[in-house]
Amino acid sequence: MEPLAGTVVIGMGNEFRRDDGAGWALVALLENRAVQRPLPPGTVLARCDGDPGRLIALWERRILAVVVDACFPPSAQPGRTHRWCADQGGALHSAVAGRHSTHGLGLTEALHLANSLGRAPGRLVVFAVEGADRSLGTGLTPAITAALPRLAQLVEEELRQNSEPTRRTGLDSRKHPI
Repeated sequence: MEPLAGTVVIGMGNEFRRDDGAGWALVALLENRAVQRPLPPGTVLARCDGDPGRLIALWERRILAVVVDACFPPSAQPGRTHRWCADQGGALHSAVAGRHSTHGLGLTEALHLANSLGRAPGRLVVFAVEGADRSLGTGLTPAITAALPRLAQLVEEELRQNSEPTRRTGLDSRKHPI
């Protein structure tokens, strides 16, 4: 088996479902920012529609996978961002169908499948931004557009922390609004 190497940032979602395109928009923003502030060596930026097979292919054999997606909880505060990181024994739980995700099978199912197949990343960090509108159409709502620069900064900080030679080897689980 090949050793783990590099980092991937995966913008998950659908740019034709308004705020569900937040992950893709974040990747575009990171691509633009990287011209002035290069990302750590070995960092790949990718877009994914959330298909479990494609997610697994993107994060397989990576030291770190950062996934950015929109979420749509019942009492959403558009633009509020959450960070989740797997710990030893922590688990993502499936949302009630259609309640939080616009993906039929999503991140939780992909992670469970990847773990079963031995194809999970070394470390997974998820940033979820609460959206307001997932109707058909393009363009993000103003609250999501306003949240993206701060979210890009948080992702860049995550990448820098994990690219340092003295990076933490333990896993943590901070599940709280940022």
